[in-house]
Amino acid sequence: MLSRALAGASGALPLRNVRMLGVAVLLSVATAAPADASQFGENVETFTLENGLDVVVIPDGRAPVVTHMVWYRVGAADEPPGVSGIAHFLEHLMFKGTEAHPEGEFSRVISELGGQENAFTSSDYTAYFQRVSKEHLKTMMEFEADRMTGLVLAPEQVASEREVIIEERRSRIDNDPSAQLGEAMDAALYMNSPYGRPIIGWPDEMANLSREDAISFYEAHYTPNNAILVVAGDVSPQEVRVMAEETYGQVEPRGEPGPRVRPQEPPHLVEMTVSLASPRVDQESMRRAWLVPSYTTAEDGEAPALDVLNEILTGGSTSRFYRELVVGRQLATAAGGYYQGTALDAGKFMVYAVPRPGVELETLTSAITEVIEGFVEGGVTDVEFERAKRSLIASTVYAQDSQQTLARIYGAALTTGSSVEDVNGWIGRIEAVEKEDVVEVARKYLDPETGVIGYLRSKPGVQAAAEGANPLPVPTEEITQ
Repeated sequence: MLSRALAGASGALPLRNVRMLGVAVLLSVATAAPADASQFGENVETFTLENGLDVVVIPDGRAPVVTHMVWYRVGAADEPPGVSGIAHFLEHLMFKGTEAHPEGEFSRVISELGGQENAFTSSDYTAYFQRVSKEHLKTMMEFEADRMTGLVLAPEQVASEREVIIEERRSRIDNDPSAQLGEAMDAALYMNSPYGRPIIGWPDEMANLSREDAISFYEAHYTPNNAILVVAGDVSPQEVRVMAEETYGQVEPRGEPGPRVRPQEPPHLVEMTVSLASPRVDQESMRRAWLVPSYTTAEDGEAPALDVLNEILTGGSTSRFYRELVVGRQLATAAGGYYQGTALDAGKFMVYAVPRPGVELETLTSAITEVIEGFVEGGVTDVEFERAKRSLIASTVYAQDSQQTLARIYGAALTTGSSVEDVNGWIGRIEAVEKEDVVEVARKYLDPETGVIGYLRSKPGVQAAAEGANPLPVPTEEITQ
């Protein structure tokens, strides 16, 4: 849970398609002295306004700044059939202004105050945030509360922004073979779940998204009783409560959103292969994904064990995959993976490898299967087991040095079925994982006869430039404004 939230701590970057940051990146950019891991979240306080808005306050007095985030419990997986991409489209349209604050005013004020802003959409949530000096927090609340209820959309604004998201899809997916392969693999892996739909939407449906679609989605989901306010920074819970009641507290609920009930995945009984060949591919690669439980859907202890398993198999140059595929057998130039455990429904376990010259992709697939089977049969060593735990816990320690990362951790958790107590107790659950637990989840979920295999192949032909092309399966779990 925390490891994936940490990996998604890149929302402030000026990128439309957030590339998930790994633990190593977090460790490399952390410069302050690490906090005590045993005290994670001890000062966090929560309360709920009368209109149903949940509030999380994370006091941090090291600098006179605050991170102000509004999270809505709605994402691409909650979209009605036929309007894929409407959650992300509405995120864009939320910057078009209200009657009280015309288009551009909110962003202009933030810029004049020396602040930062952004927004992002995932399958499970949509969030908006600003980072400003503490004395401007109430101003941010006033603006954000206003567009929670007063959004105004002119037809020409909708038409022009629709072209923006269509072009975004062209540049990020249609012109990137690796992204295209990832999209196809998700569609195969999630046969029944709405997670199989791309967050940005399918092209033909995006082209028909209308003002009425956006307003309908806004009215149904953008209500205080479907939102979470997260404030991290140099403020007290009482200060936040007073300001929140004076701003957000004045917004009337627009009905009850109701439970988030979605189609679920049936048992996966077969192995599927997806292949894409393109003259844009300079470096071939392979990847394999399995459906696994998330922190919300897993049986007790399974999700932390999957986090530890992922770290053992794919966590850098000391991982099983790297040592055996890159160093030992010299079949690959790179190998890794990730566990997507922060999700309302089923999660995903992904592994990948890039072959050395002359090595077939199918050879890598067989080698990965052999590594996993060897792990299941031979178990985990004390050294790699303890190293994996230390690495996961260290990432949590260093996360406390980032105000924005802390806000993202709690927001992502609370919008995907977890609680503040779940976040605060994550370290203890990692520490409680036993070696046998890790082997058992590998045996249970990394079945060599199921999952989806993806091959990214080069193809003779006229090579067109693909900006940002990457042969590796970089997660695209969020689309950023």
